[in-house]
Amino acid sequence: MKQGPERELVARYLGRAAASGKALGLTGFAVTELAESRASSTMARRSDEARALRDIVSGSRALIALDERGTVMGSAEFAARLGRWRDDGAETAGFVIGGADGLDPAFVKEANLSLSFSPLTWPHQLVRIMLAEQLYRATTILSGHPYHRE
Repeated sequence: MKQGPERELVARYLGRAAASGKALGLTGFAVTELAESRASSTMARRSDEARALRDIVSGSRALIALDERGTVMGSAEFAARLGRWRDDGAETAGFVIGGADGLDPAFVKEANLSLSFSPLTWPHQLVRIMLAEQLYRATTILSGHPYHRE
């Protein structure tokens, strides 16, 4: 993501998530970006991306693939799921947002959760912002902070 308001918003929400998550053991929010594959076909680009993603998230105890065909859940349910993974000893969680071609279906099947923010297709920059905000919201829900209102 280039410098600009989208990058700043992601950084703001991840910073808030780290600060509010410290007491909960939810810290260390980081973003890793991959260079886009130069393969000539969609399937080859997805496959290249999946190989690179497996290397990056190999140590993740919980793997969450953002996919428009995934499970739709509310913020409280999302927070509860994060809390359960934490309580079950998952020290790391990897959230994966696919590139322009989407994620390799085999990679999505490997995930602990395939999560959808909507059946709509969103640009990855917006998904990153929405995910960062939901991670912050989850930490506030788990800590009892009044940020989230039902």
